[in-house]
Amino acid sequence: MDRSLTWFDWKGPRAGRRAALVLTAVGLVALAASVLLPALELGTNALKLCLQISVAVTAVTLFVSALFIHRMIEDRRQIAESEQRFRRAMEDSAIGVAIVGLDGRIIQANAAFADMLGYDRAEIETLTFFQITHPEDLQIGRETMMSLKEGMIHSFHFEKRYLRKDGTPVWAQLAGSVIRDEDTGKPLYLVSQIEDIDARKQAETRIAEAETRWNFALTSAGQGVWSFDLRKGGTTYSGTWVKMLGYAEGELDGDPDRWLTMIHPDDRERVAEADRAHLAGETPFFEAEFRMRHKDSHWIWILDRGKAIERDAEGRLIRAIGSLTDITQSKEAEARLIVSAAMLADEKERLKVTLQSIGDAVICTDAANRVTFMNPVAEKLTGVAADGALGKVLGHVYWAVDEETGQRIGLTRPSAGDRHHSDQNSRAVLIRRDDTRCSIRQMVSSIINDRNEFCGLVIVFQDFTDARALQRQLAYAAAHDALTGLANRSSFIRAMEEMVDLCRLNGGEHQFMFVDLDHFKAVNDTGGHAAGDALLKRVADAIRDVLGQDDIVARLGGDEFAVILKSAAPARGADAARSIIDAIRNLNFSWDGRPHAIGASIGLAPIRSDSGEADEIIARADAACYAAKAAGRGCVSAAPEGQAGDLIKTAPLAAAS
Repeated sequence: MDRSLTWFDWKGPRAGRRAALVLTAVGLVALAASVLLPALELGTNALKLCLQISVAVTAVTLFVSALFIHRMIEDRRQIAESEQRFRRAMEDSAIGVAIVGLDGRIIQANAAFADMLGYDRAEIETLTFFQITHPEDLQIGRETMMSLKEGMIHSFHFEKRYLRKDGTPVWAQLAGSVIRDEDTGKPLYLVSQIEDIDARKQAETRIAEAETRWNFALTSAGQGVWSFDLRKGGTTYSGTWVKMLGYAEGELDGDPDRWLTMIHPDDRERVAEADRAHLAGETPFFEAEFRMRHKDSHWIWILDRGKAIERDAEGRLIRAIGSLTDITQSKEAEARLIVSAAMLADEKERLKVTLQSIGDAVICTDAANRVTFMNPVAEKLTGVAADGALGKVLGHVYWAVDEETGQRIGLTRPSAGDRHHSDQNSRAVLIRRDDTRCSIRQMVSSIINDRNEFCGLVIVFQDFTDARALQRQLAYAAAHDALTGLANRSSFIRAMEEMVDLCRLNGGEHQFMFVDLDHFKAVNDTGGHAAGDALLKRVADAIRDVLGQDDIVARLGGDEFAVILKSAAPARGADAARSIIDAIRNLNFSWDGRPHAIGASIGLAPIRSDSGEADEIIARADAACYAAKAAGRGCVSAAPEGQAGDLIKTAPLAAAS
């Protein structure tokens, strides 16, 4: 490193030099006096005194000079060590570091900074920061440099764009400070840290663009969004919608019942009933058309769609979400179309259905099942542009199958006399031409003219992928234990009841196991619940691994597990139980370096047509498990043969080896 860029100002030698000069001067004065005094004939004593003083001062001067030289050597050593530490920190830094002159010249840069811009170090140290800065951001660096020179700031922190060697821009975050002369305060150079934040900036740009497109889509479609959340104090409305009603953003938020008071009196009872029916769980979603009062008192037509998405344990509404669409224009068009001539009847019906479905994906066909219309949402969901779809057979654009059966959902014309034919399917899957899929909810309606002639179909569909995934997640959570992923108690009881019914209907026999862990409480007491939870997961995996794919395993609660053995003959039930005991005993579980040994006791009970109800079978297996524990734990006990009401008198089977 250039000695002019030393981080530390060496003060000790300066002070030592000043002291040495003073003492030397005193010595010289004393020596001169010893020479001149004899000439002045001041006597022997005066001469002797002057000589003594000069000798003493000279000795002190030599001593101080020696100290000064030693201090200078030590300070130089410390400066060299400090410079080496700084050099090492700069070279090894993962973030770009540069030393910059006051003219913007890059005096020194580390490899990280050079790599970030695609240069080698020799190349970048021939450039100035102004040469590698994006033209639109040059003013940022100039203003900072002026403020530093004028002493207005001592450090800086800002974001700007640089240009890589290939000319592509890259966003960076700069932080640094000015190094000044300690005596004069004059700025010497700058030390900057430069961090690559290009990925973050690009992500922020994409998010902003997506939000802009979403808001623009809502505004263009005349739609708003409402959200009810009991925890947050009521209902909120999107800014798009409140503006359409003439209110300021947030002015309608709060009271969840206020919207009902704004509905036209002639529509209010009908809408309130639809709302009540959905809240009571009688309808899968809420949908209603009504007139709502604008702030300036005129009426606008609304299409309101919504759905409850969260309820409490008593079924009371916690959260709901929906959309509001201004359909005033469509309603006015509908009124005009009623009085239109018969020659426009076909187009009237098509426009009516299309306008009522605005905001959803819409495809229209003619009587020959050829595509006559696609809206932008349909283009997006199908992946087919309208220009390439018009005139093609519907199957070329839209192919829907049943989610459960995989069979194609046929779209056919209605039977004779069925003027208002429509089909709705909420479990359809749209298969695109590139074989990608998305879950949809579709409504297929027929277009019938005033001569009762079939004119085509209108298919209205929505992307239902997220909602259906949520349904699956909720269904899985309702049937599985959150900790182990095994079936939970309620779903296992249902499986037991189904197994009992099958045995009564078809005969046959299966085995039920009640598994209770031995010495599990000690793990919880010493390792805490975290250790207990980790061990329960291991136990669940161990049980699952030794059983067949058809066997049903559940966690009933705490350290109790249950198994319906379907994959083996009934006589193999004891062997399977012993395999479970061996697997649990050999887990080799440790927590915080401390090993824990547990075991299991198992009670067996048959599932047959004469075994009684599911809860009776479970009770007999539970009692047999209790007997296994009483017999010394780590073994299997079988419930006695007999009817459901027999007393449990059981002896343990041979302990697992």
